[in-house]
Amino acid sequence: MAMSINKLLMGNDAIALALVQQGCRVAIAYPGTPSSEIIPALNKWRDLFGSSMHLQWAINEKVAFETAYTASIAGLRAMAAMKQVGLNVASDPLMSAAYMGIKGGFIVISADDPGPHSSQTEQDSRLMAMIAKVPVLDPSSPSLAMEMIEIAYEISEAYQIPVMLRPTTRVCHGSQGIQVAPLTGSIKSAPSLEQLSQPLSNRADFKKETNRWAATPKFRFLQHRGLNEKIRALSSFSKTSPMLLNKGAKGGLAIVSSGVASAHLLDLMADSRDYRHITLYQVLQPYPLHHQFAESLRNDHESVLVIEETSPVIQMQIGRHDKTKGRMDGFVPDAGELLPEGIENLVRTFAGIEPKVFSVPADKTDRRPSLCPGCPHRASFYALKRVFPPSKSIYTSDIGCYTLGINLKAVDTFICMGGAISQASGFYHSYAISGSEIPSIAATIGDSTFFHAGIPPLIDAVVSGCKFVLLILDNSTTAMTGNQPTPAQALDPKGSPLVSLERIVKSCGVKFCKTVDPYDFAALSKTLKQARKASEKTVAVVISKAPCLMDKGAKGKRMTSKVIINDKCDGCGYCVREFECPALSLLQEQKRTTIDYSLCSNCGFCVHVCPKKAIQEPLP
Repeated sequence: MAMSINKLLMGNDAIALALVQQGCRVAIAYPGTPSSEIIPALNKWRDLFGSSMHLQWAINEKVAFETAYTASIAGLRAMAAMKQVGLNVASDPLMSAAYMGIKGGFIVISADDPGPHSSQTEQDSRLMAMIAKVPVLDPSSPSLAMEMIEIAYEISEAYQIPVMLRPTTRVCHGSQGIQVAPLTGSIKSAPSLEQLSQPLSNRADFKKETNRWAATPKFRFLQHRGLNEKIRALSSFSKTSPMLLNKGAKGGLAIVSSGVASAHLLDLMADSRDYRHITLYQVLQPYPLHHQFAESLRNDHESVLVIEETSPVIQMQIGRHDKTKGRMDGFVPDAGELLPEGIENLVRTFAGIEPKVFSVPADKTDRRPSLCPGCPHRASFYALKRVFPPSKSIYTSDIGCYTLGINLKAVDTFICMGGAISQASGFYHSYAISGSEIPSIAATIGDSTFFHAGIPPLIDAVVSGCKFVLLILDNSTTAMTGNQPTPAQALDPKGSPLVSLERIVKSCGVKFCKTVDPYDFAALSKTLKQARKASEKTVAVVISKAPCLMDKGAKGKRMTSKVIINDKCDGCGYCVREFECPALSLLQEQKRTTIDYSLCSNCGFCVHVCPKKAIQEPLP
């Protein structure tokens, strides 16, 4: 019999292992940090255990949710994964799925990003769970996240309701020793899926219930009443009751926490005797909060401190009164990640102990985040600025690597995925209706983002008579989240793309659409000028297409043009300032630009940047 071994696993890897162990049959996601590693990890565990599971990167989170949810109502255990802002995209089906319920267990993994580290907001998915009226589980570690997968499926099937698992960045990307059996040997020697778990069903078998799955408003009202009953019952579910982590003085101080904050508090309590008089609770199910727990807190303790990220979800359910401190009353900061040092001072203040002064290391980073050396987006942004001067243009952009175009002064706005096109439309209509002179408007969006949320606003822009240029930065991957494929990478049996970006753009009603290599400065500039002329009448689209240099599997042009700095360089800094390639730096004392060849990708584009022709390809 194969022995289990202790394996250091990242949180997302551990979550994926638990999904396979618990018999998930359909798992669909849209990549978004910190959730992106779940699908690749599922692929690994699926192959190791020989399980039958459909895995898919969806075009967006709404499609991921709807497809996985449908597998659930067909009787299979399913999962949809996304990051917290992706949950906004899936919010429409989430609300209805809560009403209609499920058949096979259905877990929605929404990975939150307190801080935020890599998101446009630090929104709390637990609030979305409250709005939708679905239970949410809040793990504090990779191992607890694994346990919660099993509990989530149990709740989902027992109460016929979707369940949210809400790991945060520190759980998703933290690592912990996990017992895995086995990791070595052939797949044949590994335990089968049936040995690992007992899923509800291994075969899809949809039972028609029109009043449930196609409910009209009258039946939705009845479903809502049933949902409320489920939530009331779940507030007493024993397996998700808050845990007593240490017993302090009776009737004294109590701290209530959840998620990663609980892990920080446990470490703090273990390291000092100063806090042993404080009772510590960990909430596993922030919503619905167990009603008896909330009542006992109010009755049994003189003062209660609630430490949670990032919104006061638990504190709201306990109720606001003089005994309770937390984010609602400002005792806990109302924004930002709760780090161990900050939590310690919160506890010290709560306990009447003088806060500590922590030294903050100086930020030694001398360069802000930037596009990679040789990135085709940098070439595209530089050409865009030359054709659309910043003083006479408005640049709308989107969510992705190309947001870093802000460093190149080629991004004025970004709001959410697909927003670049809608905002370009908004600027056009605003200037047109007010009688003001309409500036040049140039929108930039990535290929994956265009597939995700750019098609509807492009159709809307064409139909509503907008006039602007859309530059689609096509690097043939979803680069920022780990080079996941886009729909354009899918091939038919003959090796031809199933989906053409240019054909989709034209089918949206766009008359001018051309594809160009961004490293060909002359061709890109000429095409952008043609697009600017065409945009005097309607929306014009340019697709700037070159593979991401970080995508090892990408097929396409590789860089071969090594450049040098000649004696014409006088250290004006134009190339560093306007092109901002990490391989270029200005030597102030020598009044000269230098190239770090350990960073240079040999793209050769900087030859077109220097106004004094001081950057050149070496002579043969």
